Amino acid sequence: MKELTLYPADLAAMSTAQLAALPISDFVAAERNVDEAVAYLKQLRTKLDAAKLQRYGEQARSALRDSGRDFGTVHVRDGALHIKYELPKKVTWNQGILKEMAERIVASGDKVEDYIDVKLSVSESRYTNWPSALQQQFAAARTVEEGKPSITLTLDGGAA
Repeated sequence: MKELTLYPADLAAMSTAQLAALPISDFVAAERNVDEAVAYLKQLRTKLDAAKLQRYGEQARSALRDSGRDFGTVHVRDGALHIKYELPKKVTWNQGILKEMAERIVASGDKVEDYIDVKLSVSESRYTNWPSALQQQFAAARTVEEGKPSITLTLDGGAA
């Protein structure tokens, strides 16, 4: 990290209006300092999480298996320390096979929605490349909302 002139505690104590009124050099420095601090803390979080897994992961997984489960939550102890270990289940579905199953369901006369969650979407790049007549047919189904704005600051000379 570079030398901090505005510390995170100083920035946290300032109102949004005070931050917005900072001189440009301080404003850019504050953004850079916060970005560097966030990156540093993310690295520390990753390292600490790996250390927790190294220290307690096998004990917790064994406790989970001993309870007859592959996934879920288990509680273990290390002296006075209580460890809550959560191993969520992450399920993915093969889209090609699901499509075939959906076709079979429809062919049998049943409603697909009774068995499968169906979400239809159109990629924006496809939509914008369609002829206008086709776009007009789909227009009633399309809603456009604002995403989160992003502003990048760069001082003349390339240093941010």
